[in-house]
Amino acid sequence: MDPLVIGIAGGTGSGKTTVTNAILERLDTNRAVVLQHDSYYRDLSFYGDVTPAQVNFDHPDSLETPLLIRHIQDLKQGHPIEQPIYNFTTHRRLEATRTLVPREIIIIDGILIFVDKELRELMDIKIFVDTDADERLIRRIRRDILERGRSVESVMQQYASTVKPMHLEFVEPSKHWADVIIPRGAENVVAIDMVASKIAMMLRENRN
Repeated sequence: MDPLVIGIAGGTGSGKTTVTNAILERLDTNRAVVLQHDSYYRDLSFYGDVTPAQVNFDHPDSLETPLLIRHIQDLKQGHPIEQPIYNFTTHRRLEATRTLVPREIIIIDGILIFVDKELRELMDIKIFVDTDADERLIRRIRRDILERGRSVESVMQQYASTVKPMHLEFVEPSKHWADVIIPRGAENVVAIDMVASKIAMMLRENRN
């Protein structure tokens, strides 16, 4: 059976992962494999002798999307993959990888996953999580400080210099490609129920 590929995009802090988990709760987590685009950030050494502050991590070129595409194709063909593990504190990939095995649902989560045409065309359903910009900023600050060891000043500087401009240039326009837009993220129970029902129906059709 050809796996169902679902893309879940949205701005930083929009609640993509929470929406993903909410959808899977209505289906079966054992039937799905989740690939986060963030895992495919290029190692800092890729840029040569630069500091992290000199790198635009919110531009599509900062991610090794061709590798993600190849991994999705491998999973669709029934082959396990070795997904990179990225350390957001050091901005480097670990030597270890994460083994992911094929499932009948493949979910791709990331802010820029609708930007690349080849990646976009692998998806059967494209979902955009649309959350208020102020709420997204608050979540980003909280996450980067608590989980990634950054200061409030560095988070705000990055937001102003690259996060917001790249959101306006790449992320927001990519909403055009979405099949479903979910306002308010995981709070929108009605939309999540509808999406989960649609996925369940498509899985039944695949089996038949």
